[in-house]
Amino acid sequence: MSRTTTVTALRAHLDAALTEPARDWLDQALAAARSTTGTASQAWETRFAEAGRRTGQDNADATRVVLLHAAGADTTTLHRLYTEGTAAERRAVLHALPHLVPGPEGLPLVEDALRTNDTRLVAAAVGPYAAAHLPAHHWRHAVLKCLFTGVPVDAVAELPRRAHGDAELARMLGDFAAERTAAGRAVPEDLHRVLALTEPAPHDPGTEAKES
Repeated sequence: MSRTTTVTALRAHLDAALTEPARDWLDQALAAARSTTGTASQAWETRFAEAGRRTGQDNADATRVVLLHAAGADTTTLHRLYTEGTAAERRAVLHALPHLVPGPEGLPLVEDALRTNDTRLVAAAVGPYAAAHLPAHHWRHAVLKCLFTGVPVDAVAELPRRAHGDAELARMLGDFAAERTAAGRAVPEDLHRVLALTEPAPHDPGTEAKES
């Protein structure tokens, strides 16, 4: 799922990609979600869980995000669905965060995903919500988590902006590379990409290290 995809674009994609029976199911699921805006509903949450079977695994993330958006799922509901859900359901909740949670209240879910070694969860966790709300220290460790687990750094939303001129991130990357080299292990190519992003532009006055 693209980091910048809007809910409207997701719905348009689903309308084009789904079979007629799957579209009918989605229409009914969205109607159930909208009828209970702001509350937990057994009906639409059941549909949230069965999205992969109904619309196909390739469309499950998008289906679940539009369902969460239609339901106006609040932070409590998102936390519960994440905690009780499968890995696929947790991933969809992470993708939905920037569409539903304007503040940092969803960060515990991001931090939980970053503690796993599930690469698809890690990739979902470093999306636009993390870019907007994850504190610098935790964000730097999220970048290192991607390098450690093999998640492409292209998954990290707003990487150039947040990495720019970050001397502490550069130091951490250097330490990581040294540890890998000392252990006789290859240094991920993505590390060099991120390290280049930490360099301030020529004559850039903002050369001081960013917040720790």
